[in-house]
Amino acid sequence: MMPEERLPPLNSLRAFNAVVRHMSFQKAAAEMFVTPAALSYQIRQLEDHLGLKLFHRLNRAIELTDHGRLIAPGLKDGFERISDTMRQLTRRRSGNVLVISAGPAFTAKWLAPRLYRYMARHPEVDTRISASLKLAKLGYDDVDVAIRFGAGTYADCDSVKLADEYVTPLCSPALLEGATPLRQPDDLMHHTLIHDDTHIGIFELAGWQDWLKEAGVKNADLKRGLHFNVADHAQDAAVSGAGVVLGRTVLAQGDIDSGRLVAPFDLKLKADFSFYGVTHKSRSGNLMIRNFLYWLNEEMAGSPSAETPGPAV
Repeated sequence: MMPEERLPPLNSLRAFNAVVRHMSFQKAAAEMFVTPAALSYQIRQLEDHLGLKLFHRLNRAIELTDHGRLIAPGLKDGFERISDTMRQLTRRRSGNVLVISAGPAFTAKWLAPRLYRYMARHPEVDTRISASLKLAKLGYDDVDVAIRFGAGTYADCDSVKLADEYVTPLCSPALLEGATPLRQPDDLMHHTLIHDDTHIGIFELAGWQDWLKEAGVKNADLKRGLHFNVADHAQDAAVSGAGVVLGRTVLAQGDIDSGRLVAPFDLKLKADFSFYGVTHKSRSGNLMIRNFLYWLNEEMAGSPSAETPGPAV
């Protein structure tokens, strides 16, 4: 067995990481509340320990050597994981914080308008939302539950299917009552088509071309219209009467229920992906997480979540 490599002093590694982030000895020293001379000493200690030069000292700047560039990403990742672990430990000591990760459009159009019902049922839970298109790394990030639109298979995670997604034309009721009729699919050619460009790529949702082809509409001009790269912005434009959006039924359910949007046609196209509640395997037995997933299922199914107590399972 090879002898274990003796690690450099932790303060030297912290100093190196700070200098790499700022590419400045002075700014890194200010962050660490030490003098630039003390920080330089920490860097020299690290270089002496490794027997390698990590920085080129220029007249008014510094740059990493090849060896410095080699170790910088690993140290950055290591310190980030330590910070994440400490945050998780602090949060779990309180025992009642639930962090939910979801996409911005799903958060704005589905989760946020309903979350008060979960909070009324579980007032003891400190509920926090992290709305981002970046996928949370469950098991590393400070996240308990992720609501994902995908295939439902995620490494080291358990997933619960919440709902399938469909796309169908949606518009303001005022548009149906206007001078230009909207009674059959061909009539769409006389209206502004609103394009949700998040249908492209990883979401695998059908676009206007797919829906119009299925509806039997030929020679459609798909170059015209409004384009949005965020689903809820496209939906809001349809609510305002700007045109007809090929809307996502789960995201649009609140606007449909309130009468702000209507579906003029019955034809819906099913997406390849669905919505899932995802947790890391190490947290799947957590009571707070299981109760939240139970509530999500109720809401997706249209159950009266606020009135019916959730199971303490």
